[in-house]
Amino acid sequence: MAKVVVTLKIMPTSPEVNLDDLNVKINEKIDAFAGECEKKLTIEPIAFGLKALIIMFVMDEAKGSTEFLETELDAFEKINSVEVTDVRRAIG
Repeated sequence: MAKVVVTLKIMPTSPEVNLDDLNVKINEKIDAFAGECEKKLTIEPIAFGLKALIIMFVMDEAKGSTEFLETELDAFEKINSVEVTDVRRAIG
């Protein structure tokens, strides 16, 4: 099976949320779901001090849908929303 690159956009509940702590918890969930994998974090300013976490990670296509991961992340107290913004098959 091929590898896929998944991009998640995660919105915290407020600008006061510590993004570093949140990123650590998110990475633990991603590793539990996809196994140890490459990840890239980008912080995107939204408005009024609110920033979104944009996380790209690589997973095996055989895992299927990311719905389980999205549901687990959405249950975090300090996360307002989780959205898969892009899924691409990695070639090479």
